Amino acid sequence: MSGLNVRDIGHRVVVRHRIPGGLTDVIGVLQSWDPSGLVVRHADSSLHQVGSADVAAAKRIPEMPLRPVDVEQLFLTTALGRPAAETAYVGQWLLRASSGWTGRGNSLLPAGNPGMPVADALKHAEAFYDERGLPPLALVRVGSPEAAEFLTQEWIDARPDQSDTFVLHTTLDHVNASPQYDVLIAEHPSNAWYAAAFDGPVPEAAPAVMEGAPKAVFASITLDGRTVAVGRGSMTGHWLGVDAVRVDPSYRRRGLGTALVQGLARWSGPLGGRRTYLEVVEENTAAMVTYRRLGYAEAYRYRYLTKR
Repeated sequence: MSGLNVRDIGHRVVVRHRIPGGLTDVIGVLQSWDPSGLVVRHADSSLHQVGSADVAAAKRIPEMPLRPVDVEQLFLTTALGRPAAETAYVGQWLLRASSGWTGRGNSLLPAGNPGMPVADALKHAEAFYDERGLPPLALVRVGSPEAAEFLTQEWIDARPDQSDTFVLHTTLDHVNASPQYDVLIAEHPSNAWYAAAFDGPVPEAAPAVMEGAPKAVFASITLDGRTVAVGRGSMTGHWLGVDAVRVDPSYRRRGLGTALVQGLARWSGPLGGRRTYLEVVEENTAAMVTYRRLGYAEAYRYRYLTKR
């Protein structure tokens, strides 16, 4: 098959092939390739299988330009990809609690309509967290109307010394190239995965949070006989969420984080994945450089607020 090989899997391609009565083109991401034929995944997730004898010409083409993201949708998608151990609602606002482990798992997500005045909704949130012995916390998008409204209700920055958290996004075909390392994708995390993901004991709430999504997998890379890099992927609609990426300090700057993202992207493609997001604090400059190099761009940034 002229112009393509196994290393083109995950990239956008155009394939001219024979059909009864002439030739036609199919454009999309190369899903699979072997000497007998290939499969191309179109943007609508439909699969087009072409036998090698029918291929007239084929080549890799540039990735699609990064389209604007629906920030409101992505804001909620990030929560669904990593659900808290316990959830409740105030109207459409999401209350999350996970025994205090991580800000995302123990904060109000003001997405949608609370169904009542904001001041009343915040009182419900304060009661929810007080009942669980947790400080009231809200995750708000920087510059959003909700952030401004919360400030008028005497909520303040909960972490003034911490930089913003960036939510980055890109299209899947920017990041699903062939990984430099073998990436194992498992439906359940092993003890070795958890040992690589955490320094010391695993927090009590971590398994419920990490394994709670309807469709999640756990990626790992093994070198020198031990697990040295791990990450987690979750599918929500056509979105792949990537989180919990951690590389052993003695193995950093070798492209292991990039390989994890690429491996998870390849897992999500056959499931209809078309876009991907991840979160990183601004002060993590090494990760920011890696993700920007992969084609990720800022969708929005957020901070945590708490009651004064």
